[in-house]
Amino acid sequence: MTSPALDRKTTLVSIGIIGLMFFIFGFVSWVNAILIPYFKIACELSNFQSYLVAFAFYISYLLMSMPSSYILKKLGYKNGIMLGFWVMALGAFLFVPAAYGRTYVIFLVGLFTLGTGLTVLQTVANLYITLIGEKERAAQRISMMGICNKGAGILAPLIFSYVILRPQDNMLFSQLAGMDEVTRAIALDELILRVVQPYTVVGGLLFLIGVFVKFSILPELDQQEVYPAGDPAKNKKGIFQFPHLVLGALAIFLHVGTQVIAIDTIINYAGSMGLSLLEAKTLPSYTLTATICGYLCGIVLIPKVCSQQLALKICTILGLALAVFVCTWQGSVHFMNKELDISVWFIVLIGLPNALIWAGIWPLALEGLGSYAKQGAALLIMGLSGNAILPLLYGLWADAVDVRSAYWILVPCFLYLVFYAFRGHKLRTWNILLLK
Repeated sequence: MTSPALDRKTTLVSIGIIGLMFFIFGFVSWVNAILIPYFKIACELSNFQSYLVAFAFYISYLLMSMPSSYILKKLGYKNGIMLGFWVMALGAFLFVPAAYGRTYVIFLVGLFTLGTGLTVLQTVANLYITLIGEKERAAQRISMMGICNKGAGILAPLIFSYVILRPQDNMLFSQLAGMDEVTRAIALDELILRVVQPYTVVGGLLFLIGVFVKFSILPELDQQEVYPAGDPAKNKKGIFQFPHLVLGALAIFLHVGTQVIAIDTIINYAGSMGLSLLEAKTLPSYTLTATICGYLCGIVLIPKVCSQQLALKICTILGLALAVFVCTWQGSVHFMNKELDISVWFIVLIGLPNALIWAGIWPLALEGLGSYAKQGAALLIMGLSGNAILPLLYGLWADAVDVRSAYWILVPCFLYLVFYAFRGHKLRTWNILLLK
């Protein structure tokens, strides 16, 4: 029997390892904010084609979440985590042949592979951090992990753009259209090869981190310890008998879609106002900084000042208001040494309420699942495929109409999130008439 001191040490180390995992999630995921406009130029893509970056990366959550839950059941958490990191490493290494051939399809395969490994890790990490302590403090713990995630997200576009972009690239980008076919191909080949070194380094680090986790003191998560009083879901026959879980997965789908749209489209949107890629590269970091501010509010306020349910209600309403403002308010604003339409800054501010929406949905959706918690977590992770679908819909709308009108897609998403925050999470039967 382990001593209390060892138990406390193991818990702290486990939270530290999970925090590292969330940092890696953020670094690998949010670098897409630079990859989208970068590939759009280097591979000569339309808006829709460029957002296939997000689609290829995040569609893996839809296709691989349930298989991941079975892999974890068979291999255990530590071996599953190691496998997840190694699959991610393989995805990073695929960027090397993709770059040498300037083959967008291979880049997309690499992104899908990265997302597949990340799916395994996300299934473990979110379930762990939700269930590892007091239920009332789950949103607080998720907020702490969110700071790790979004902190990496702030660094990733800045570091990646520093590595792959040059001060003279503004001139290069402006001259591409006037080049003959051979000269343009040579210039674009040189541009795309810049991803080889950083992704080779990332692949090597991911492989080594997998080995580290394998030999760490991270314990296996015992479902019986999480529910010592017995399985509260023993009379259920499957996860689809939990309406609040299924509706929560849809809420995750829409929430993460709004989050990725706010971060991954802002560079192209600012570009439509005349801001170059080099000038706009910091905008995703502004949105992520706003998200970190939201997480800090969650850590300070939950549960001492307000419950995580109340925080979710406030944040969904604020997100809805900001989405409407993006589409309806106009006017030039000079801020952070940039002259941009006020709608850009509303997009940045969407990061603030988005922080606590994720943190609020998870504990509500997993409540009372008992032995179905692993499958429930996998279903919620499937909701991350919203990152794949909604940016594509935004891209189609942007190509068909314009990049600003496409932000109307955010409004129905936030309307549903308001519904889930106020009523949907209470549903315990599919007969909506019994919702109270």
